[in-house]
Amino acid sequence: MIAWNIAHRAEAWRYLLDADADIALLSEAAAPPADVARRLEVDPAPWRTAGAGLNRPWRTVVVKLSNRVEAQWLEPKPLPDAEPGDLAVSRPGTLAATIVTAGAGDPSVVASMYAAWEKPHATTGSGWIYADGSVHRLISDLSAPVGQQTGHRILVAGDLNILHGYGEHGSPYWASRYATVFARMTSLGLSFVGPQAPAGRRADPWPDELPAESANVPTYHTSHQSPATATRQLDFVFASAALAERARVCARNEPDQWGPSDHCRVEIEV
Repeated sequence: MIAWNIAHRAEAWRYLLDADADIALLSEAAAPPADVARRLEVDPAPWRTAGAGLNRPWRTVVVKLSNRVEAQWLEPKPLPDAEPGDLAVSRPGTLAATIVTAGAGDPSVVASMYAAWEKPHATTGSGWIYADGSVHRLISDLSAPVGQQTGHRILVAGDLNILHGYGEHGSPYWASRYATVFARMTSLGLSFVGPQAPAGRRADPWPDELPAESANVPTYHTSHQSPATATRQLDFVFASAALAERARVCARNEPDQWGPSDHCRVEIEV
């Protein structure tokens, strides 16, 4: 599998056609070019992410890339419209899930997620942006495919726009807020499985804000950086115990393998 925020870039779709992968978990994906669309399978959801007054013609999507697997897409329903037993999604366009079966193996739910940026209420006068609120909504949505305490088979990946193990510029406040995301995913039965070094290139030079003991690997670069100077990991993979022990996760973040997005590809093999 490949997990990738493709930043609504058409050329990223063509990268997928050359990848020897079965499934792609994409975020910020605009509709694929017509010549590409004919060679893959996706769900029929509209290519947009909900948000009043926002023009976001892209979404998360699970893409079937090969005939080595079977895929059954789960239809996401906006939270106010969802019936009991549906996949209720707090913000349509930020979560896509599919039941994937490989050969005679057991079916697993694989999901792509994206944590949209939010702003504090206007009365605060704050200039902050934050994404952990969006992640917590996604975790609530991910409760739907968890139907038992143990034994479920779920793998979820995506761009969460948060940091792991520290806060921006060493802030303990933000480190504490971000830690609640990983703790809550663990409580749901979805362990953090990477990518972490050595499964990916470490930041070089090492940023001052990143703790010396961190195993984080950069998966995103700003407009002022390049793949070679990227410093922050924003992309993460989580899995049920039945899959976590057999999952190998690697960030393809070397400059010559980064690809056409501001996020690198994360490869997942189970």
